[in-house]
Amino acid sequence: MTSVARAWKNGFSEWRESRDRLGVEKRVHFVPTMGALHEGHAALIRTARMNAGKDDEVVVSVYVNPTQFNDAMDFEAYPKTEETDVALALGAGADAVVFPDVEEMYPGGVPDRVETVDFGQLTRLWEAEHRPGHFDGVVAVVRALFREALPSRAYFGEKDWQQLSVIRRLAWTEFPNLEIVPVGTIREEGGLAMSSRNARLSSSGRKRAESIYRGLHEIVRESGEVSVVNAVRSQWELEGMEVEYVAVVDARELTEPWTGQRPGRAIAAVWIEGVRLIDNMPLAPRN
Repeated sequence: MTSVARAWKNGFSEWRESRDRLGVEKRVHFVPTMGALHEGHAALIRTARMNAGKDDEVVVSVYVNPTQFNDAMDFEAYPKTEETDVALALGAGADAVVFPDVEEMYPGGVPDRVETVDFGQLTRLWEAEHRPGHFDGVVAVVRALFREALPSRAYFGEKDWQQLSVIRRLAWTEFPNLEIVPVGTIREEGGLAMSSRNARLSSSGRKRAESIYRGLHEIVRESGEVSVVNAVRSQWELEGMEVEYVAVVDARELTEPWTGQRPGRAIAAVWIEGVRLIDNMPLAPRN
């Protein structure tokens, strides 16, 4: 990390002007976030720092994107913790924490609806089906972020597996020189995937949510057998969870049924105490 590590509250333009003044021409390792940073984000930043070494720059952005929320109340409730976000990011190894200006992300103003994205089944199934327009917003803002940061590498967590898959497709089609680096899911002591949403659970709700990890682990242990998937759904429902989906899919295309010939992914989305939680685990190809 350089001696000038700091936060840029006035967006990418201010960050770029500073780089120009200092004559900085380092490659950028980029970690885009929506803030409310936790240990999962720190893992992304530390991975970027390790890959960047002393020669490149690690840049973290913090921007709560309104167009990827299909529920306005969810957007309003999203936590905003700027000072602690900056402290965590710089402590994990970031050289710069940038708070993009709305005009940088949406020069014509935040639209009521962004351009529809069609990446086949990746933008039609699972999260896309249950959160209409979500990936349209994700692609719109990530495209804008990539254009502003011009990174060589960008880092995303595997917890949001479908989002990671969509962003990989975006990079492949529009940013061919950009490498997308996946980083494994960071979990709490009981196995619950770390998420800013976890803070909205009561202590009993968080304990109940640990069952998501146990259920997915059981599905993986039993090689994705349909009967086990159905049993896990039933168990979660008995425990008072509302299950949106639990399935075993092809890890690349997110389609089912999983044939076992290529890597698979056990995926799930459930509601606990009005909080929506997602998680996934990898399955190796069957012999």
